[in-house]
Amino acid sequence: MATFRKFEEIKAWEKARQLTVAVYAVTKQGEFSRDFGLRDQIQRAVVSIGSNIAEGFERNGNKEFVKFLYYAKGSAGEVQSQLYAAKDLGYIDDIRFRELYDAARLIADMIGALIKSMKESGYQGPRYLKSTTHNPQPETRNS
Repeated sequence: MATFRKFEEIKAWEKARQLTVAVYAVTKQGEFSRDFGLRDQIQRAVVSIGSNIAEGFERNGNKEFVKFLYYAKGSAGEVQSQLYAAKDLGYIDDIRFRELYDAARLIADMIGALIKSMKESGYQGPRYLKSTTHNPQPETRNS
């Protein structure tokens, strides 16, 4: 399993960041920009992917991280579903739909692989490591 020192090193987070920029760009255009409900919902969902990856990582425990990775994976699925709505309503064409959908699917798959790897590792995370600094009490002697 890869070891990450910061969440920015996680490829799924970087891909989520790129997808966020792409979704915001498409939701600024035409009718999509005026459909406040769908626009706001897809924007919240896409931001949630990267946010949950980062938040889970920063909790310093693998159990917590996996929980937040599941949230992120769920948000990727939510984005995919909302992209169907955008396509069906004529806000995006088939080509743009496929590009964004495939990017969200790739992120979900990457997150799924990371979850699997973390569950199989048995490592609990830095939060559960025993302190390496040992500060014993001074020894006392009876003379």
